[in-house]
Amino acid sequence: MGDTIITVVAIALAAVLMFVFPLMTMSDRTDDVSQLTVDTATTEFVDNVRTTGKLTIDKYGKFVENISSTGNAYDVEMELKVLDENPGKKTTQATATKIGENVYYSEYTSQILDELDQKGIIQLKEGDIFSTSVKNTNATMAQQLKNFFYSVTGNDTYTIAAEHAGVVSVTGSND
Repeated sequence: MGDTIITVVAIALAAVLMFVFPLMTMSDRTDDVSQLTVDTATTEFVDNVRTTGKLTIDKYGKFVENISSTGNAYDVEMELKVLDENPGKKTTQATATKIGENVYYSEYTSQILDELDQKGIIQLKEGDIFSTSVKNTNATMAQQLKNFFYSVTGNDTYTIAAEHAGVVSVTGSND
């Protein structure tokens, strides 16, 4: 009877070692590849908008398509800080580079997407600040396995995330 229990435990342990740990390792590597893909796509998207001065519905669509190719669902948040130079302000020293005269107002994802849906393009000007943040919304295979074995992650955590921001370096034109 004692040998039977030891044999069953040994078989169960062998099954875990042969199948579960390699599966966990591979799913972790898949998350690593997804993280790299999302980081790269986010950086390229923001840098493209910064250097061209334009945000188009096509650029945004390609960006979402690139990050979705990882097989995960993502929450994409964008923020555009528009430089309001307040040209009507009467001053004796009116220079755009003077600290304290320029004010930013923010537009967020829903406002940006509404404008893109209506116009198809948003023209930015030099000095505007554009940022994008991406987080996965689904539980990846690695998260599910860790939840099952370790109870490490919670419901509101994410494993794949990327952020990038920068100052627009050119004023967009109607080319």
